[in-house]
Amino acid sequence: MKRVSVIGAGVGGLAAAIRLQQAGYEVELFEKEPLVGGKMNSIKGSGFAFDVGPTIVMMPSLYREVFELCGRDPDDYIPMERVEPLLEISFSPEERLPLSNNLSDLTASLEAVSEEDAEGYFEYLAKLYKRYRIAKDNFLQRPFRKPTDFYNPRSLVAGVRLHTLGDAYSSVSKYVKDDRLRKALAFQTLYIGISPYEGPSLYMIIPMIELLYGVWYIKGGMYSMANAMGRLLAEMGGIVRTSSPVERIAIENGRAVGVVANGELHESDYVVCDADFPYAMKELVADASARGKYTPEKIEAMDYSCSCFIMYLGLDKRYPTRALHSIRFASDFQKNIADIFDDARFPDDPSFYLYAPSSLDPSLAPEGCQTLYVLVPVPPLSDRSPAWTKADTVLYRKKVLDLVERETAYNDIRDHIAFEKIYTPVDFAERFNACQGATFGLRPTLLQSNYWRPHNKATDCENLYFCGSSTHPGAGVPIVLMSAKLACEELMKDDRAV
Repeated sequence: MKRVSVIGAGVGGLAAAIRLQQAGYEVELFEKEPLVGGKMNSIKGSGFAFDVGPTIVMMPSLYREVFELCGRDPDDYIPMERVEPLLEISFSPEERLPLSNNLSDLTASLEAVSEEDAEGYFEYLAKLYKRYRIAKDNFLQRPFRKPTDFYNPRSLVAGVRLHTLGDAYSSVSKYVKDDRLRKALAFQTLYIGISPYEGPSLYMIIPMIELLYGVWYIKGGMYSMANAMGRLLAEMGGIVRTSSPVERIAIENGRAVGVVANGELHESDYVVCDADFPYAMKELVADASARGKYTPEKIEAMDYSCSCFIMYLGLDKRYPTRALHSIRFASDFQKNIADIFDDARFPDDPSFYLYAPSSLDPSLAPEGCQTLYVLVPVPPLSDRSPAWTKADTVLYRKKVLDLVERETAYNDIRDHIAFEKIYTPVDFAERFNACQGATFGLRPTLLQSNYWRPHNKATDCENLYFCGSSTHPGAGVPIVLMSAKLACEELMKDDRAV
């Protein structure tokens, strides 16, 4: 039986390990943290439980696929329920727009804005669905190894049909006239860390996926997915080594032969790396020839996604909120985005995302209490960005809580904080080895997507494969699950050729 070392127990590493164990390989998974999950992790304290990173379940079939592949019933591991409303959007304390999973309710909300915008909205979703099918068949579910995998008539025609050259905001503006609806759609490119005024219009498929496939909730929170995958891997006989940071990938004669963890060489036939690709190339691959073009200088010069300032708040009060997910928009959204991506500063007037899972799942908080997750998109770490000193964090906390109290139902939140934890870009850099603290990895610009994104099979080293948000096809839990599948398919293709 051939052995595979998997680096990192994030969602990609766990999915890859399960797939390979199921395929008959002997898998050993190494994770630096005491718990599996990577950024899909958990914070607990004073009876409260929080998801650290991802919170929105889209495309549930991809979550379920990992368990179905192994002959398991996903409902035994990750029971889900549909979220309603899908999302609530706030433009001011008096101006809120709920978006429903239910088509008739969604139509009523859109028609309340205008029938013309409702028509444009649905026309745009239809076009996005068509583009999504093109992207899925020609790019998202296909690996790239050599130039001809991408530079061929089929791919070039598909690229033209995707209209990738326009930015996301301009794309939606052709169909929807109401600026609130434009923002509601365009904001969601931030889920993968890119500006809606910069990101290729292809990434507008994210709100389409939400609306057509629904938004779901996993009982116990998103960490239940990571925990369930870790449990499944152990049930199948895979070895999970937590609190075991990998120090380097062992490479001999241009071939990965295992990993070094805790000073010990763990030999294997193949290595799958789910650590953030830029970090892995800088810190885990010591052999310059195995890095190829990804020199330390190249890694530093690449474009990185935004990061996040997140407050995890345990409240000794339950607030009358119906929405599990809600977004508060800055009054000047374009300046808000410029603050993050152009000026590398904490936004003067930040947009933010609220996640209140205990409104649906009381098990996450003590009786009569609730949890609240407050996420503000912020710049990645750089010479120009905030240093995230203690004073910085106190200042930004105050700014965000002022807005929360003034513009949401949490109008006296400061008086009811019973538990608090804050993550800044520094935490994402130090705890999860995210280069520059970029929560979503490499920014998916046109020149860092598809063939130009790091490949699932290492270009300059045999028997080494990559998955995760900085590799093809990109960020977001459903897409990272695709990345794990592609990495495994590439490995097994090579194994069959031996």
